[in-house]
Formats: sequence, structure tokens, C-alpha cells
Amino acid sequence: MALNIVLVEPEIPQNTGNIVRTCALTNTVLHLVRPLGFSVEDKFLKRAGLDYWHLVNIHFYDSFNEVVEKNPDGKFYFATTKATKNYSQFKYEDNSFFVFGKETKGLPPEIVEANLDTAIRIPMKKGIKRSLNLANSVNIILYEALRQLGFPGLD
Repeated sequence: MALNIVLVEPEIPQNTGNIVRTCALTNTVLHLVRPLGFSVEDKFLKRAGLDYWHLVNIHFYDSFNEVVEKNPDGKFYFATTKATKNYSQFKYEDNSFFVFGKETKGLPPEIVEANLDTAIRIPMKKGIKRSLNLANSVNIILYEALRQLGFPGLD
């Protein structure tokens, strides 16, 4: 049983560090798409991830297309404020990939537009031009998928 988080060009080391910690504690695979807005040796990244780095299966890619090509059996969901359906309206399964964009811009428009049928959003207050923090968004969506799957391997 595996769930996957994909971060496309993450910019803030503390967010990625927090997501590393979440992945370690939930046995979730992490996929990072370059360019990264930081070095993986960054002290803030390591501090936020604490000593969990060795517990996470992390893959690095040079493009989002490479993620898809190397995971042809994956079911991809795209977190975006432009989605019409919220994350709880989908039934997740083993080998689901939850794709998140960079903190300042989200996912590139061409990725969102090509995947509107599996675009998911977190409901938020209308009229505010901001979104939830990336690490918080990952946690919300990941834990819904884990709940649906019965929290496999977790106690």
C-alpha cells in the first residue's frame, strides 16, 4: 500500500521539511520536481524535517512529465484552487499521487487544464486571494486518503 506526495518546484524549505516529517510518519512516498527553491542540504529544511530524512522514500525529477512517465500506473490528483470539486468528493486508492504546486503560484496552468477531471480543492473562505500553507494542505488531503484506506500500517 503506497500513497504519494508530489511537490512541483517547492520554494520554501520549512514547508518541504514539514512534509518530509509527515511522509515519514505515514509511510508516504515523496516526489520532488526540480527546480527546488532551496538546497536539500539547507539547514532550515533539515531542521523542519528533524531526523526523519532517512525514513522517507524520496525521488527527484527534472520535470512533472518525468514523474508521470516513471509511474504509469499511478492515479494522479491535482491540488489547486481552480478545481470545482473538493478533495473529499473522490475515492482514493493505493498508488494515488497527490500533486501540489509551488507556494507562490500553485501548479502550472497547463498541468491544471490538462487534468481538470482529477483536480481537487480544499474549501476555503471566498474572496481571499490567499491559500492554506502548502504543508497544511498536504496534511489535509493525505489524511483524507489515509482515512478512506483505513490508515494502512498506522496505529
